[in-house]
Amino acid sequence: MSTKRATASKIASRGSSPPKNGWQQLSEDPRLGEVGWVLLPLRAFLAVTFLYAGLSKLFDRNYLDASSPLGVRSQMLHASVGSPISGLVSFSAHHATLVGLMIAFAEVAAGLGALLGLFTRAAAALGLLLALSFFLTASWHTSPYYFGSDIVFVFAWTPLLIAGDGGLLSVGTVIRRRVRQGMRLPAAPNQRESAALTARVDRRTTLSSGIIAGTVGAVLVAAGSGLALGRRRAGAGAGAGASASTGGTVSTASTSGTGTPGAAAGRVIANVSDVAVGSAKSFTTANGNPAWLLHPTAATFTAVSAICTHQGCPVQWVGNGFQCPCHGATYDANGTVTGGPAPAPLALIPINVANGHVRTTP
Repeated sequence: MSTKRATASKIASRGSSPPKNGWQQLSEDPRLGEVGWVLLPLRAFLAVTFLYAGLSKLFDRNYLDASSPLGVRSQMLHASVGSPISGLVSFSAHHATLVGLMIAFAEVAAGLGALLGLFTRAAAALGLLLALSFFLTASWHTSPYYFGSDIVFVFAWTPLLIAGDGGLLSVGTVIRRRVRQGMRLPAAPNQRESAALTARVDRRTTLSSGIIAGTVGAVLVAAGSGLALGRRRAGAGAGAGASASTGGTVSTASTSGTGTPGAAAGRVIANVSDVAVGSAKSFTTANGNPAWLLHPTAATFTAVSAICTHQGCPVQWVGNGFQCPCHGATYDANGTVTGGPAPAPLALIPINVANGHVRTTP
């Protein structure tokens, strides 16, 4: 009788316990202790971010345009200044089309690998390497260092590099199961399997995964290269000799060249007829840096550096002024800061106008 009463007492006490709330149920979910579920939010974020970064480069008509201040070549030249890997970056700038495509495809590969769970650790290693290279170049001069996002991405990839995808929502796991099924093995390995058998499963899984990854990669490289190179040619053809949008005026006080006839010294950067009054045209200085030539009035030309004074990103002529696409700094047509984090105005470039040509002043 005492045993029955004790059992009944336990049942009654369980029935009288308050129901668990949503947070308690979530905290006791066994999935929270599994690597795959813990890393899933980070894995999804990194996958989408790197996929977006790579695809946006392939769809950007300025990315492979060597004359555009927004192109990868100009960005490399900017990043090489003061970078600890400046020699490598400068070398890459001389092969900007090839290196630019490699960067874009590497970002797509890292994102796609993390998204699909296909060679997840290799994708994480690739993403970490890309983030580290961006930190050593584009973000190297960011102060304090934690204002730059690239150092964060370096460490964000490390959990996936160490633990992989945990077998969750993973194409690699599906392939391994099919390999085991084809070898007449149970879906999950057991302790009785020999090391030689495990190695055979690993080899077949790697081979099958490699065939799938190689096929997808070949299609993406062919389609992406055609798209990026085609858009670059279309953009170059449409923009050859064309000026940027009109709408700004430049004070003659900031003018650095209404030159005198007969003064023909310096390097020609444009013909007078190339730049309509009220418009702007991009050019590259003798040291390879991007710059802008403006024609505010019929008798006035002005040239300013396109290097943002915040972190060195190339600015773009937008409407009636300049805007930095990296961190949002804005300047008026004189190069004076009008908003954002830029600490100083854009540098003026001395020029002169003679014999129908605009030249830099030596």
